[in-house]
Amino acid sequence: MISSMTAFARIDVPENWGQVCWELRSVNHRYLDISVRLPENFRRLEVTIREHIQQQLKRGKIDCSLYFQKNDSNNAQLEINPEIVQELWQAIQQINSITGNTKPPNSMEILRWQDVLATKTLDIEEIGETVIKHFDTALTELLRQREREGAQLATLIEQRCTAIFAEIEQIRQELPTILQEQRQRLENRLAELVELNPERVEQEIVIIAQKMDVAEELDRMETHLAEIKKILNKKNQAIGRRLDFLVQELHREANTLGAKSNHINTSHHSVELKVLIDQIREQTQNIE
Repeated sequence: MISSMTAFARIDVPENWGQVCWELRSVNHRYLDISVRLPENFRRLEVTIREHIQQQLKRGKIDCSLYFQKNDSNNAQLEINPEIVQELWQAIQQINSITGNTKPPNSMEILRWQDVLATKTLDIEEIGETVIKHFDTALTELLRQREREGAQLATLIEQRCTAIFAEIEQIRQELPTILQEQRQRLENRLAELVELNPERVEQEIVIIAQKMDVAEELDRMETHLAEIKKILNKKNQAIGRRLDFLVQELHREANTLGAKSNHINTSHHSVELKVLIDQIREQTQNIE
């Protein structure tokens, strides 16, 4: 199944130690361009995140953002730093021995001292695996959205290919009639000027037919269209660049067809082909 490069995924998961929110955005890009935004404490997870993305995606600009809200209600336990308290107590005793003060210090005064109390901090190593698991969930959702949009793009491209096939068939059917009209017009023009020379008329008709011969261009267009349909049916492959190339080749053949056209019907078909090909090109720009 083909994938679009445009998608968005967001998951918001509560844990007993905090709220984890992942946002993933994907837009068009020639290559795989990854941007990761993490809170400072989670920076060590960036390498793992990039590896997981590279395993799943081949093209697109990917923006990943982690929003984290610590759950203070469950992590508000206060921890006393015994080393600081011991040093502070020894310093107080020294001061008391110098000043002669025997009154013990108030516990609240000690607690107000810097670094005596500290709130319990999260162990990033401990919760990192869970954060990555939630990221993988968001990445899976992003992939699903890319595949859903890719399926829609494939349907649109197939519809345009069918319309191009119809235009090509119409051109093939009209060419004999157009050539006959050119022959009649040439004969009428020559009859007004000189006595008709059948051999000369045939020579001119051959020249006109050669100039109008677009069979090779039509054959190549049909070949390219068949290859596009074949590529659209490939599974789990990045096909965007291949499609870009085939669309360029289709446009080149359509231009040649327009250059060879000397009849209003053929010119009309050439314009219609270019419109359909441009519509395919617009869709392929979104495909991975």
